[in-house]
Amino acid sequence: MSKLAGKVALISGSGRGIGRALALKLASEGAKVVVNDLDEVTAGEVVKSIEALGGQAVACVGNVTAPDFGERFVETGLKSFNGLDIIVNNAGYTLDGVIQKQTDEQFQSMLDVHVLAPFRILRAAAEPLRAMSKKEAAEGVEVIRKVVNVSSMSGTNGNAGQINYSSAKSALVGMTKTMSKEWGRYKVCVNCVAFGFIATRLTKPNDDPESKIEIAGREIQAGVAPAALSSLAFAVPLGRAGTPEEAAGSIYLFCIPESDYVSGQTLLVGGGINM
Repeated sequence: MSKLAGKVALISGSGRGIGRALALKLASEGAKVVVNDLDEVTAGEVVKSIEALGGQAVACVGNVTAPDFGERFVETGLKSFNGLDIIVNNAGYTLDGVIQKQTDEQFQSMLDVHVLAPFRILRAAAEPLRAMSKKEAAEGVEVIRKVVNVSSMSGTNGNAGQINYSSAKSALVGMTKTMSKEWGRYKVCVNCVAFGFIATRLTKPNDDPESKIEIAGREIQAGVAPAALSSLAFAVPLGRAGTPEEAAGSIYLFCIPESDYVSGQTLLVGGGINM
């Protein structure tokens, strides 16, 4: 039997990379997925891929930093599939620079997408989760739900040139620990995955056209300096970057029933880097 049959999963930033791989993985285990991306075509392609495999999915297109996005995201899951079981806060990007060259806007943009957006999504989910938990408790039924926040080893360990990104991703660890305490009474496990070197658009050479990202009509240069890429791989004990599918697999571990008594944890996923 599929491990997630009947579950409803919301995954922000699931049009590409890790999020896309996770959407396909959860759907393959029976979950109904709400896919999110900035681009309608990209989100639609993931929905079609899931449907082609016999799964169910809908798209919730939009920028996670929009003030109304959290409410709209949660409402999409409730209206489309009449449920809310898994929330994965995955959407994000990088906008690097050493501190003396960073603007207030550059710093704030990372807080908006990596901290404020997940906060709003979880806040929007709070009342539905409370109501469902109360009803289930009255019926003598225990249903375990899951939240997974996607952080980074830049947040757990720090990383030169990423004070904005590192600060925001570190905040997600604190958010995870707090929400695991607040939502334990609702039978919600809240955990965090902190990634190291994963092969996505954010870790392509920063002179590669594919590392450019468009956010709200603004083109942003993400990626890593080519000279730094070889040293990144050398620093990983396994000797290579992780794939999006491998990264998605670590989030998946926190979504399945086998982790129903794991909460408030941060899992480092860096191919052996652990400090």
